[in-house]
Amino acid sequence: MLNKNLFFLFFLCLTIGVSAQDDTQIITESGTPLEDIYIDGVVKRNLITESPIIEYDHVREADAVWERKLWRIIDVREKLNIPFRSPHKPFFNILKELAENGDVAVFKDEFFREPMTIEEINKTLYRIDTTTVFDYDTYEEKIKVVRNDVNWNDIKQFRIKEVWYFDKELSVLKARILGISPILDNYDPTTGEFKYALPLFWIYYPEARESLARIRVESDYNEISPLSWYDLFEQRAFASYIMKRSNMLDLRIEDMYYGYDRQGIDRLMESDKIKAELFNFEHDLWEY
Repeated sequence: MLNKNLFFLFFLCLTIGVSAQDDTQIITESGTPLEDIYIDGVVKRNLITESPIIEYDHVREADAVWERKLWRIIDVREKLNIPFRSPHKPFFNILKELAENGDVAVFKDEFFREPMTIEEINKTLYRIDTTTVFDYDTYEEKIKVVRNDVNWNDIKQFRIKEVWYFDKELSVLKARILGISPILDNYDPTTGEFKYALPLFWIYYPEARESLARIRVESDYNEISPLSWYDLFEQRAFASYIMKRSNMLDLRIEDMYYGYDRQGIDRLMESDKIKAELFNFEHDLWEY
């Protein structure tokens, strides 16, 4: 009798072990990503996810003999900036995911001195409101708490902070992006008039390059073009205008022309003037 019990116990353990192996195999097979099975195209595209980023050149302090910081505005309504508002993957949602997941540091200010906590990020991206809802079953009005997210379609502009410097060792004038910030326009709730533009948060771009290099940019010309957001910014494949140049009074261009700007024409002309000064500065460094 004892031998029969031992045999039954051994058979039961063997059956459970085989079942466990079968369950493990089923879990492994079912855990295969769908995109590896059902390819949305001719072949699976891995160039974006596998391509490395180019590290910045080491610049000695003694070699950086000239430096000037600029702030630019990228308006997503311009034709060249259409990828920023692609409904499949809008750029604001990309920055939002990086901020929420903790992939990059998020700052309150453009000088990257005041980091934001997760709670502060959530308060910036979400707003808790209360609304009155009528219950047709009980014929009563109830107060419902709702969470309003910042819609990517409300982000019309992004602010870019960059530094231009002259490298004496290489004898070249270079530009390096330092930060990116989504801009949210605020309007008067009663009159609907524009009040001010508010930067939601600042992303330190040198830290975000690794993550942006893994996200493809939507294109109307070539759907399989291996262009990432890292490539877009490094190649400066976007349209922008200068809104501020570093100065002792920290004045923006619109502050300089406040009160007599001809519907933004003077600001655009001043922006083009700053671009021309950069070109002439580099041009005058050489003798022909």
